[in-house]
Amino acid sequence: MNQISVGVIGAGSWGTAISILLAENGHEIDLWVYEADLLKILNEKSENEIFLPGFKLPNTIQPTNSLEEAVCDKDIVFLVSPTHSIRNVVEKFAIFLKPGCLVVNASKGIEIDTLLTVDQILESILPSHCLRGCISGPTFAKEIAQKVPSAIVAAAHDLKSAERIQNLLSNNRLKAFTSQDVLGVEIGGALKNVIAIGTGIADGLELGFNARAALITRGLVEITRIGCALGAKQETFSGLSGMGDLVLTCTGDLSRNRNVGLQIGQGKTLTEITQNMKTVAEGVHTVKSAYRLKEKLQVQASIIEETYHVLYDDKPPLEALNDLMKVDISHEFEGVAGLK
Repeated sequence: MNQISVGVIGAGSWGTAISILLAENGHEIDLWVYEADLLKILNEKSENEIFLPGFKLPNTIQPTNSLEEAVCDKDIVFLVSPTHSIRNVVEKFAIFLKPGCLVVNASKGIEIDTLLTVDQILESILPSHCLRGCISGPTFAKEIAQKVPSAIVAAAHDLKSAERIQNLLSNNRLKAFTSQDVLGVEIGGALKNVIAIGTGIADGLELGFNARAALITRGLVEITRIGCALGAKQETFSGLSGMGDLVLTCTGDLSRNRNVGLQIGQGKTLTEITQNMKTVAEGVHTVKSAYRLKEKLQVQASIIEETYHVLYDDKPPLEALNDLMKVDISHEFEGVAGLK
């Protein structure tokens, strides 16, 4: 494979894992690090002891605190910052991007104030000469770094760009599949975190496997309803960035979002939980976006609604459960475009 110049924006667990994967695939990476203390650790120990301990960084990964250095003259830039900070970060580095640069979103969230996906944010900020794409799917950062078999979706508005991302990431341990439904891939990646919190709450209440399976399955219907209402393709949500990521995040012990729900179900408050987290789980913010989206679109999404009330209206989880069980029953796929 020909070496491609790559920038990675964000040195959390996922940004670090992506950088390690790209380095192992033969590329040199400039990794932008926001935190000064983390930059010092990376330079001195070649290991992200804060967010991804136990994995040495290849010497082809160069940490930097300069956004200009991280993106200038790069063929591809991976954006792995928390969604709530992406607009500010991109506005700062956009002027340094070379013509034809492909900016790939690897974050999973929806902007609260505007209800825009990350790709829509990028469309409003990036120069017209830049290309856009995204990656999503059932991939815990730690397991990518451990080199376990995994699969992901590489999406872009044009197939050629999607294939560029696919070829960059794929190796004998990671299979990347292409898609041109950027909207659907991003919606699935963002909203599954909300359902994971709800499923975690049920697990914290020890409601059993039946309840977990029901929440995952009906949660997928709610994600699909919202996605289709926004114009995404229904089939995207049955794939890796929909069902695949949802199952992983709702059941995996490495899921920060599920862990938030577990602790709430066990009696802790959201404030108590977030005070002890190194980074806030994306779903904590996305619950607000998802609730506002379903209200704006007038889409029936009871799991999202009750999860919002538990997190932000201090509704007791058992009361939310009782209200969820009172929702009128209907056709299984009512409200899902193409599945009536």
